[in-house]
Amino acid sequence: MAAPKLIRTSLYWLLAAAVLALLAWAAMREPEQLASTAQVTRGPLEVTFQEEGKTRLKARYVVTAPVAGMVRRITLQPGDAVRAGQPLADIEPATSQLLDARTRSQAQAEVRGAEAQLAATHQRIGAAQAAERLAQTELRRAQTLQQAGAVALEQLDQARSRADTTRAELAAAQADERAAAERLAAARALLADEGRASAAGKLLTVTAPVAGRVLKRPLESATPVPVGTVLMEIGDPALLEIETEVLSTDAVRLAPGMAARVLRWGGEGELAARVARVEPGGFTKVSALGVEEQRTRVILDIDSPRERWAALGDAYRVEVEFIVQQEAGVLQLPGSALFRAGDGWAVYRLEGGRARRTPVTIGLRSATAAQVLQGLDEGDRVVVQPDDRIVDGTRLKTTDGR
Repeated sequence: MAAPKLIRTSLYWLLAAAVLALLAWAAMREPEQLASTAQVTRGPLEVTFQEEGKTRLKARYVVTAPVAGMVRRITLQPGDAVRAGQPLADIEPATSQLLDARTRSQAQAEVRGAEAQLAATHQRIGAAQAAERLAQTELRRAQTLQQAGAVALEQLDQARSRADTTRAELAAAQADERAAAERLAAARALLADEGRASAAGKLLTVTAPVAGRVLKRPLESATPVPVGTVLMEIGDPALLEIETEVLSTDAVRLAPGMAARVLRWGGEGELAARVARVEPGGFTKVSALGVEEQRTRVILDIDSPRERWAALGDAYRVEVEFIVQQEAGVLQLPGSALFRAGDGWAVYRLEGGRARRTPVTIGLRSATAAQVLQGLDEGDRVVVQPDDRIVDGTRLKTTDGR
């Protein structure tokens, strides 16, 4: 009986010793730190920045009173469609007075200026016609090569876009020619009618220089008007572009042809756009926080089909995302996992349940991710937003249980 009792006593002591050893080990064991982790993946990466912008018409035509007189009530409303040559307003000219030397010189200068403007529009039309012919030739060539598989579909789209742009520029130049001709006719009429009284009941009809829609109409009721009074503004809402004011430090990274996206414009999804030009001059603007900033204007063309953004009008607010750089199949990690290590960068890599400080070399960097050039492999897990409680070798307990 003594032997079994001794054995039981020994087992009790051994069990008690094991429990004490376990408690001692748990008390002395390094505590775990809770951390969030993310995986190093491979995929597309874009370097972008966003700015607010507004739409504007590529060509806006201001119709003014060519003579002083009484303008009759204008019935056209903003949004009404007009065709080139359509009557817009009737003016009963006032009696023409004799011109003094200064006014006559100004009228003659107006005639010369209108003639010069008309000559310049003729040159623009010639250049636009040449550009339109070249764009059409390139489009036909691209269509032929694309059918033969010699060029990519993207090059065909670019050739088609250039053809559409040159066609629109030719139409705008021709419209400017008509507007210049109207200005010249009005300037000559001022000199020709000097000292003449208007015939009873004779009306001067102001016509539309181009086809489009009425944008603004400051006057409604019949009222006397001096020369140059704005009667209405006309434009084509289908020819919209976007104007943005970009920080000069961002503008130097942009160039004509760069891709962009139109976000939060009021409709469904995003619109494709591209940089048309970056204006060379800058200006100072005070931000909402009272900080002076150097900015410059960047103009974009909308590439998405007109049917998608037909509801957009003149001076509508939009947000534009500029795509500065983009790469496909890039090894990347969340930007919040990076921290400074001397002159370079490092991360905490999860290895065997512990944090391992790992120097990395990065390339492209967006607002949320960074390209990994050296230091990590695809599938590695890194600590996101590490704090000062995590050092090399710290035991980790991840929030996702990995």
